[in-house]
Amino acid sequence: MLALRLVRGTHPLVLLRRLLVAAAAAGVGFLLLCTLGYAVGHPERSSAATLRLLWCLIPMAATVHFAVAVARTDPSTRPRPGLSAIGLGPARLTAIAAASTAVACTLGSMVALLFYLHLRGDITGLPFDGAAAELLAAGQPIPLAGALTLLAILPVTASTAAGLALRPRKTPAAPEGAERTAPSGLPWGVALLAVGLAVETYAGQGGDSGGLPLPGRFEGSPAGVLAGWILTAIGLAMAGPGITHWCGRLLQAVRPGATRLLAGRVLMDESRRIGRPLGVVCAVASGAVAAATLYDAGAGDFGPLTGLGAALVMACTTATLLTAALESKQCRAHTTEALVRLGAPPTVLRTAALMRAAALLTIFLPLTWLVGTLAAVPLGG
Repeated sequence: MLALRLVRGTHPLVLLRRLLVAAAAAGVGFLLLCTLGYAVGHPERSSAATLRLLWCLIPMAATVHFAVAVARTDPSTRPRPGLSAIGLGPARLTAIAAASTAVACTLGSMVALLFYLHLRGDITGLPFDGAAAELLAAGQPIPLAGALTLLAILPVTASTAAGLALRPRKTPAAPEGAERTAPSGLPWGVALLAVGLAVETYAGQGGDSGGLPLPGRFEGSPAGVLAGWILTAIGLAMAGPGITHWCGRLLQAVRPGATRLLAGRVLMDESRRIGRPLGVVCAVASGAVAAATLYDAGAGDFGPLTGLGAALVMACTTATLLTAALESKQCRAHTTEALVRLGAPPTVLRTAALMRAAALLTIFLPLTWLVGTLAAVPLGG
């Protein structure tokens, strides 16, 4: 009940972020229900139904990542002086954040169930002249227990992830005057990226004869290509914080002024917070580049559910990056106020922000294009 009261009294922008989480959960729930409908309508194709269910894990993971980012920036779950005296300590606030995440995801799942039943004609008859009847197995009864079980996966996973991400931690204090070390995931990320591209190339040249029906009617694609792409995406996500940290170092190179020094130090301090979401966006964007290259070459066709899943992944990863940037801005609010009190002009802060964005785009845009182009070569072959 306390979580519901906090939802009613939140700021409109905070409520909008929660509604976006609910919308993403609705999209994932609809994909899961469509997978269930395919399994009911094609009982002889159990392996294909299992593969479709596994592909739903990608937009589900993106939605969970987005839900955790929204929970981290929720001001109602941030520790404040005096809350512990009324029983709202860090552990209780973490439970409230997990409950709020579960409420938003459950709302989205229920909307997905109603929309799915409406398209099947189970509520008011078949809409759109029955255009989606075959896709949703309208002539077959859907097991209610199975549908509810699938829809419960996302709320449980998202609320658990939010609780684990926001749980109280005891961090040892750093020695006075000690400088932060660069994130340690860059070498591993680069290694996974190289291994993934090598596996994709080897599989695309016929080294892997196993076929795997990818979504969007990419029939018979080698399974090694999928494994290589997964390694590539993980490598980009791991390398993101390290690349962001070195972008900050490059900004401070060669006799920096006050503005470049400020922009570089902020990037270095925020490399862990925004680097991983930025690496994930880079991985998703490189996948979009590869898909667009294949589509232009006529190597594949995209179905409606594939488009929905891709749109969910791109929207959730982009929203997660923007939410992480908002969290970074909130965390350095005291530093910004101190600079303003010391007489720093607002133009310096805006110029530093533009420098940070330009440095990240200069590094990540060519990297995204390169990885996406290289990934499309074995798929097109």
